[in-house]
Amino acid sequence: MLKRVHFRHPYLPYLLVAPQLAVTIIFFIWPAAQAFWQSMLVEDAFGLGSEFVWFENFIALLHDPQYLNSIKVTAIFTISVTALGIGSGLFLAVMADRVIRFASGYRTLLISPYAVAPAVAGVLWLFMFNPTVGILAYIMQGMGMSWNPLVNGTDAMVMVVIAAAWKQVSYNFVFFLAGLQSIPRSLIEAAAIDGAGPVKRFWTVVFPLLSPTTFFLMVINLVYAFFETFAVIHATTSGGPANATNIMVYKVYKDGFVGLDLGSSAAQSVILMLIVITLTVIQFRYVERRVEYGN
Repeated sequence: MLKRVHFRHPYLPYLLVAPQLAVTIIFFIWPAAQAFWQSMLVEDAFGLGSEFVWFENFIALLHDPQYLNSIKVTAIFTISVTALGIGSGLFLAVMADRVIRFASGYRTLLISPYAVAPAVAGVLWLFMFNPTVGILAYIMQGMGMSWNPLVNGTDAMVMVVIAAAWKQVSYNFVFFLAGLQSIPRSLIEAAAIDGAGPVKRFWTVVFPLLSPTTFFLMVINLVYAFFETFAVIHATTSGGPANATNIMVYKVYKDGFVGLDLGSSAAQSVILMLIVITLTVIQFRYVERRVEYGN
């Protein structure tokens, strides 16, 4: 019995993977190599000259208080967005899975936020949280809560976390709902017959069977929070107030396209890429071991 796939023509496997290899080289390896090379250069603002400085840009970043602050802000932002997005998506999927009447309508409404552009999502929440005209800010102020994301860093962070997580909830909802519907009802009914309540059935039967979906969404949400939330930050706070929401991907933009410090910006992008790759490897190497795949 053959344990490996064999092809009649030895070059056929290479032809089959050639398109994917071309896409990887053109859109990932080549830009990553260019960024790494540029991170070792110091260029003037007009692009008329450059100097090779080895790793001086990286050393300067690690001694820059503003960059170290952006790492801290990114960690808080990423953990919050991932936890809120996955938790909300799972809760909504569990609730929608129990709905019998008008189920398709509920699911369509819950999926619709994913069609909204990140910048538009940011502006929507900015209007709702605006201390002057925002309905949510008006409700909180009526409850005696002081709220102003335009001047308070904590309020601004809460606002962008909610906006970014809301944009991703629909994606998480779809996968969790599909995972819930693939669980055999006989397992849940057997647990109910054994006397397990709804909460115990969920944590002992349902959630372990959702671990592959949860692991996949952890990776996707992590990458989303690191890279795809730029538009949310740019449309709402622009990294402020006082750099309270200046996450790493937005600092790359500000230093490179606004400050025209291309060498430092490239070094920041390389560090960001290495951090995401490291976290992804850790997830696949250690977290995946706890994932339970059904037979």
